[in-house]
Amino acid sequence: MLLRFDHDCLFDTDRRQLTRGAQELPLSPKAYELLSLLVDARPHAIAKDKLYRVLWPNTFVVQANLPNLIAEIRAVLGDSGHHPHIIRTLHRFGYAFACDTEIVRPAMPAGRKPLEYCLRGKSGDLPLRAGENLIGRDPDGQICLDAAGVSRRHARLVIEGRTVTIEDLASKNGTFVRGVRITASRSLLPGDDLSFGGAHLTLHVTSPDSSTTTL
Repeated sequence: MLLRFDHDCLFDTDRRQLTRGAQELPLSPKAYELLSLLVDARPHAIAKDKLYRVLWPNTFVVQANLPNLIAEIRAVLGDSGHHPHIIRTLHRFGYAFACDTEIVRPAMPAGRKPLEYCLRGKSGDLPLRAGENLIGRDPDGQICLDAAGVSRRHARLVIEGRTVTIEDLASKNGTFVRGVRITASRSLLPGDDLSFGGAHLTLHVTSPDSSTTTL
């Protein structure tokens, strides 16, 4: 996934690359991993204890390690610890990625129209847009599900060209693909059955050149 933030910063999760304009911004592997965690959780904050467990599993580290990584990220991005606009500090709790992001999609080849995706349920089709689709009970999300067991921000479904991925956003009851609970980002195929609490939907895709749904 390619994300743009702070006007001209690009965060390429596939290439593990961070750039501003034409310049690559160097980050240590741990600092890159920390930035990835904060970006994935945006706009929510992550507790320090959780960050220590993920970044240094089963390892005792001094408490200064995490602030040092935050300082490294801020220095590379030109962010200020006193007046941050990218990495926000929640005192006595943790950190959050506070900058607005935009998913950058590759240009569609000439003459090739994008596919149209939707989630199909008993009540009809729920159209999906290119880029990020938030799924949950939040009325401001792209897919609002009023069903038992659905969290406010339950999952994130991302469409990039002809690639569709889904990840759970630490929901209480989990996200299931074909009956299996996912614990990391997962690629989807047309016809995949998805469950969010008590909501059960199927991913469908239609070519603009045809009225036939591809299964």
